[in-house]
Amino acid sequence: MIVYGKQICHQLMARHPELIERFILAKDLDKKEFAKIRQTGKPIERVDVKKAQALARGGNHQGWLCDIRPYRYADFSSLKSGDFIVVLAGLTDVDNIGAIIRSAYALGVDGVVVTGVKQLASEAVVRTSAGAMFDLPVAVVPNLQDVLNELKQSGFTLYGTAMEGEPIDEVAVAPKRALVLGSEGSGIPKRALEKMDHIVTIEMARPFDSLNVSAAAAILIDRMRHAGDGAKHRQGEMQGERNV
Repeated sequence: MIVYGKQICHQLMARHPELIERFILAKDLDKKEFAKIRQTGKPIERVDVKKAQALARGGNHQGWLCDIRPYRYADFSSLKSGDFIVVLAGLTDVDNIGAIIRSAYALGVDGVVVTGVKQLASEAVVRTSAGAMFDLPVAVVPNLQDVLNELKQSGFTLYGTAMEGEPIDEVAVAPKRALVLGSEGSGIPKRALEKMDHIVTIEMARPFDSLNVSAAAAILIDRMRHAGDGAKHRQGEMQGERNV
């Protein structure tokens, strides 16, 4: 699997050198950067710009490409032990999916479940997630209804998103929660919305239709993170009082 871009290659060297099969370089590096690559002990192949462009499928590789082991998606059942899960309902745009994974990792989400698709273009999502996909469990489950049913059975409170929802700042957030985000075109399917415990939205300061789904996801995750942490703290205090 070929990934490209200086940032992703550096992250792989720093955090996951075991995934790298070889480096593919289309530019001359300074001595320090080249020494870091040599220290990994991985093969280094030099190619011309034309071949690099072909390997990157026209993307902006910056002269840096890595051939890595195929990405291994997480088993959905392993994510259910977490406290905060993000479920993508029918999103197919790899830029949005990658951006959401990036925000989810940075803001402390325990895992992401992509539904409504049978497979993802792993190389593209790794790139758009800026490599965060290597450090956050991501599962692909085609059937959204199955995911929602299993999450509810595992004690998750489901928060769906819709324009007509209740402002997220006014909603109590459970310690064990799942945020469900629909596609920009059609949103969350009606049948799935009926399973939600809460339907939430972001209250706008100015009249505007909506935010891009990845921007909305980052805002909702951050607000639910703080509210959920507070709920866990209160729950712990109550448990402590009962044990006194």
